[in-house]
Amino acid sequence: MNGVLVIDKPEDFTSFDVIAVVRGVCGTKKAGHTGTLDPMATGVLPVLLGNATKAQSLMPDSDKAYEAEFMFGVRTDTLDITGSVTARKEARLRYEDIERVLPQFRGEIMQLPPMYSAVSVDGRRLYDLARQGIEVEREKRAVTIERLELLGFDEKTQTGRLSVSCSKGTYIRTLIDDIGEKLGTYAVMTKLRRTLACGYGIDEAIPLEELRALKESQGIEAVQKLIKPTETVFAPYRAVYVSAAQAKRFKNGGGLDAGRTALAKMNKQNGEIFRVYERDGGFLGLGKVNLEKAELGFLKLFLE
Repeated sequence: MNGVLVIDKPEDFTSFDVIAVVRGVCGTKKAGHTGTLDPMATGVLPVLLGNATKAQSLMPDSDKAYEAEFMFGVRTDTLDITGSVTARKEARLRYEDIERVLPQFRGEIMQLPPMYSAVSVDGRRLYDLARQGIEVEREKRAVTIERLELLGFDEKTQTGRLSVSCSKGTYIRTLIDDIGEKLGTYAVMTKLRRTLACGYGIDEAIPLEELRALKESQGIEAVQKLIKPTETVFAPYRAVYVSAAQAKRFKNGGGLDAGRTALAKMNKQNGEIFRVYERDGGFLGLGKVNLEKAELGFLKLFLE
């Protein structure tokens, strides 16, 4: 069983909990996720099955999208509602106050990774240090906020909802905390739902309990119909089609003369990754351009 199963992760499940359930449903040991979601978060979690697990280190960076709920007047140690309250401050903000500052958080911005995160400092995960009550200096990192919209705000409860489209590595709870600070108060994330990841949308995701029920009622064949081909993970990479002889060489781990493929007439960058297909459309794997050798080098094979 090879490919990608897009799961709608339930609340209070870790990403590893989801993997365990998927392994049981699909009857496979080879399964992995494409990036963790915090237990409190729900939404899109693509699960790699079989030979697709080889794709984890080769996946292109892609934007992610979220809907997040927040509350002003409170800060926690985790920057979300699951943490311990560290500070309170009365907030009397209006809808227009928030709209006024949001443009400052669009485009490329600098973010300080939260202590409760999987970022490593000197070989140690920040969340491990945070659980020991240790706070260390972190460097701010550049992230890109492609879209940031206020979907609603209740002035009475000082709670609201945001829609965010952002680059990989963006922390939504940090974004909300920074917005609160810019408005002269505190802010905490109360809910998070991921609606897009790795090019897969929430409309393509199946809730975990529905997956279990589908297996029980209709069997593994019904589950297999939901599995997307491995190549869909690499959709942002351009495709190149090769002859039968070239396909044979590629399958054996050999590089291809770029001048004897369609790459000869294509603009390309050194180090650019391409999806490689046989002329009949069968996906072979990934190749990497080496301009110095005028070659499409072998990178990874993804055969059934």
